[in-house]
Amino acid sequence: MSSGCSIRAIWILNNVDAVAFSRRFPVVEKRWRSACKTNNESSDKVFSSLPTDSDLADAFLHRKLREGSARGFGIRKSNSTVGSDSWVDDPITRHIIGVYVNKELEDDKNLLWPLVLHIKGHYSVLVLPMVEPRHVKAYEKLCKRPECGSSLGLDDSLSSLLLELPAITGAFMIAHAIGDIITGDIVEPEVIIAAAPSVGGLFDSLTGSMGISSRAKPISPQVPSSSPMGTAGQGSVTADTPKMGSRPLDKDALRTFISSSMPFGTPLDLNYSNIFTIKANGFSASDLAPTDQKQPAWKPYLFKGKQRMLFTTHEIVHAALYDRDEIPDNISISGQINCRADLEGLPDVSFPLTGLNMGNIEVSSYHPCAQVSDQGPDKQGVVFSPPLGNFVLMRYQATCALGPPVKGFYQLSMVSEDKGAFLFKLRLMEGYKSPLTMEFCTVTMPFPRRRIISLDGTPSLGTVSTSEHSVEWKIVTSGRGLSGKSIEVTFPGTVKFAPWKNQVVSSSRPPFGTIVDEDSDNEAENASNMVNEEHLMEKMNKDLPPVDLEEPFCWLAYNYAKVSFKIVGASVSGISIDPKNLSIYPAVKAPVEFSTQVTSGDYILWNTLGKCPHVATM
Repeated sequence: MSSGCSIRAIWILNNVDAVAFSRRFPVVEKRWRSACKTNNESSDKVFSSLPTDSDLADAFLHRKLREGSARGFGIRKSNSTVGSDSWVDDPITRHIIGVYVNKELEDDKNLLWPLVLHIKGHYSVLVLPMVEPRHVKAYEKLCKRPECGSSLGLDDSLSSLLLELPAITGAFMIAHAIGDIITGDIVEPEVIIAAAPSVGGLFDSLTGSMGISSRAKPISPQVPSSSPMGTAGQGSVTADTPKMGSRPLDKDALRTFISSSMPFGTPLDLNYSNIFTIKANGFSASDLAPTDQKQPAWKPYLFKGKQRMLFTTHEIVHAALYDRDEIPDNISISGQINCRADLEGLPDVSFPLTGLNMGNIEVSSYHPCAQVSDQGPDKQGVVFSPPLGNFVLMRYQATCALGPPVKGFYQLSMVSEDKGAFLFKLRLMEGYKSPLTMEFCTVTMPFPRRRIISLDGTPSLGTVSTSEHSVEWKIVTSGRGLSGKSIEVTFPGTVKFAPWKNQVVSSSRPPFGTIVDEDSDNEAENASNMVNEEHLMEKMNKDLPPVDLEEPFCWLAYNYAKVSFKIVGASVSGISIDPKNLSIYPAVKAPVEFSTQVTSGDYILWNTLGKCPHVATM
């Protein structure tokens, strides 16, 4: 983490907006007051002291009432006031907020900003990073400007301001780490191992071309201890951290984490597993590294046992496919390389990362243990001293080098008020060759506002099932993977819905009428439809649980199909680790396993015959 990140204070508020836990860092606050003292020689002054817990709770509640919810509107509305976050008219103000400590006087002298807000469970985590007073003044001006929205390329936008504040990123990482500790949702990165050892060479090539592959299993870290460690069996799962579940706020755990991970307000290591293990086991003489080697903070214990290395590349494909000339399709990949290095001592591991040009890497970041150097236009050299257990070595955003795994179109037309005709025409794995294998592929048509009575239609491949509000088409099922070839599938059919008069939007509030589809010409129902949209927007802005909300993509005329799939064998971005050039220093005999899995994220087929949301291009 960047050494430029310093935290002034942390607050955790419960579901009744009372401060359940707080921590201030006097060393950082002394630097802030010194900066304010220098800055306040001018006429423009900023709020130079931290509020008490009760004042902070009052200010947060006042903002919550003014903005309509804990997060706020995020956009300027008719009831937005000058000086408020919503007046800035930027959705990021739902996550980076400002509060006025003296709620009676909303002026420039009592604004506390930037507060990173993270809501987890019944708690709201607020983290206040150290920024310069001029940045607070810049935000004050944004809160009072008459213009609405942020224009592309302007220097006085909130996005431009946040780009100057790397401490914001660190504050988000801290807020999410604390949120996971509060709720017990501490999950280690998944590393996959094969059920059987790989033979390699010609055998792997032959079995891959035939679609035969071993079933992969996830592996979780062992519990580090001060005593020699054994190795877990293949596919075994053990936990490094305690399960807190829904227990009351564990203040001792929070104090231990904060004092160990960010001494004096400067974040060093946010790995709760390491901190918990150190507290539980302590250290012994056998845990000490050789005197001629410096032991890094991310490896408090030395590994002892059977040595091996595991790499898993996990990519998530997001897509919006429109099948329209005027709207380009959008496909992106979020990927990460997870690693587990069970190596004794403090070795260095190096390997070349290839396929960077093919994957057109847009953004990448590495674990603090790694150093990266360019070795050519399409290759990077990575050297790292691995931590203990599973960890994320690299994260990246890329494009799909092989094209979309599933492409085609989806059409839905309402032939009557209660009956719709649809057609799918899809091509799977076009341009994908072995060892890439699609393990399963499912297409779902959601109809959250309509109740399905019957479905008529037979796909060219796969099986179909229906529920009250969706149709599910299983094209490729588990156990019958698709490898080494592409297929084209079609699914024409009709779906019949229950009449509108029997369908009313469920809500705890008084009914607002019914919703109609886009083909209805009934003016009275359309007026009711508009009221329902306002009602849904109101519900969204009140931070109701997602289960109480309808699918956001399906409001009004928007309808779509969602594709779910899993691909193994290689990455679809083209990024790969060259196993032949991986080296460990000092040299040891340790088997190295590589695995890759690609899953779908928001993979959307928009109805070609209906309306669809999309980003306007310049």
